[in-house]
Amino acid sequence: MPIIKLDATDSTNAYLKRLIASNVSQDFTVVVARNQLKGRGQMGTHWISEEGKNLTFSVLKKNKDLSTDDSFLLNIIVSLAIVDSLKGFQVPDLKIKWPNDILSGTSKICGILIENIISGNKIKASIIGIGLNTNQTIFHNVPKASSLKLLLGKTLDLDELLRALLNSLEATFQSVQKTGSGKLWEAYGEILFRKDKPSTFQDSNKKKIMGFIRGVSAEGKLIIELEDNVKKEFGFKEVTLLY
Repeated sequence: MPIIKLDATDSTNAYLKRLIASNVSQDFTVVVARNQLKGRGQMGTHWISEEGKNLTFSVLKKNKDLSTDDSFLLNIIVSLAIVDSLKGFQVPDLKIKWPNDILSGTSKICGILIENIISGNKIKASIIGIGLNTNQTIFHNVPKASSLKLLLGKTLDLDELLRALLNSLEATFQSVQKTGSGKLWEAYGEILFRKDKPSTFQDSNKKKIMGFIRGVSAEGKLIIELEDNVKKEFGFKEVTLLY
């Protein structure tokens, strides 16, 4: 896979979009930057990263006519690939916080932003942006953030970590092509953060609700069991897990 290494860019996702527009990109093209000046997370949030300390990169995945109805499968593939590779570095207590944050215990160590290129009802290609807190040790005004260095007590080699992540990502995509996605959905549910535990959420009207996370629907919505054993599905802009 071609890997493009940059000292700095606005965002690796945006850089990859420009490559696609100029028709010079191939499947599994990777863009990695030492310094991402305008990194983005879900719902327009900013990803703050110290220069040269963390792994910030994007991967182009050209899909073979994946339906837009199956778009959440991409989140599942990427999340599980990251978890699988981090297990190889002995990162403890890995969980996936819906829809696609990776936690160690209750601390966020990795965020994912997937942007799809759609034609009709098909996802022709996906830009998979990943930000992994690696060797940064101070996170201003982000109390729930941590890094691999803080968790493991050592500095990690960014190139070695990148290779492990890319190998896991490629292997997971190949596995889906060969055997389907059924086992991945099951694996995603098993490590879903706070699954089957009493939790407090805030809905889009700022109202607090109590419930239990029971899983994720085929459309990627969070299934929460509310009072009176009523189950309701929420999109990622419709509910926020507070604790």
